[in-house]
Amino acid sequence: MYKTTSRLLAIAAASLALSVGATAANAQTPPPPAGPGMMHGGPGMHGGPGMHGDFMLGFKKLHDKLNLNAAQEKQWQAALDTMKQNHEAMRKNHEQLKQQFDSMKNQPILDLSAMHAAHQQVEQQNQQLREQTTQAWLAFYNGLNDQQKTTVSTAIKERFAKMEQRHEQMHKRWEQHQKGGASAPAAQ
Repeated sequence: MYKTTSRLLAIAAASLALSVGATAANAQTPPPPAGPGMMHGGPGMHGGPGMHGDFMLGFKKLHDKLNLNAAQEKQWQAALDTMKQNHEAMRKNHEQLKQQFDSMKNQPILDLSAMHAAHQQVEQQNQQLREQTTQAWLAFYNGLNDQQKTTVSTAIKERFAKMEQRHEQMHKRWEQHQKGGASAPAAQ
């Protein structure tokens, strides 16, 4: 029971950070360059500029609905600043790792251990940055009254529902693609 509750709390906290904060940073900070195996904009950032604009509009509406007092607004800004700084640091980490990999790939024999160690180091740094961002948003959330928390909770639940709907649509398209590929005649 404790693990489930703890896991749900972690998901809700991450969702709060993403739902409330990530889009604000992306509005002012360009996303990290897409690397091999990444979609443009980084993990979880699907869709084009229209989707981002719609999400930003929802983000602004949420902020407006909360009717923050001066202390809460200060916490909002602190969380937003932490998120922006950490987003920028993660973008720089990604770029530095990409440069390291680019220089290593010109070697006749790749040093996979060095590449792995560099990747692990960046992942560890990025995890610390993500945790700082989450803690900043949790501090903001914990400073809200019950009515404001209900407003944020409703927004998070709506976000979860949209994510689930998108996941189901992607799964259906994948299934259709698999069925289409299986029924296609083999090339001779």
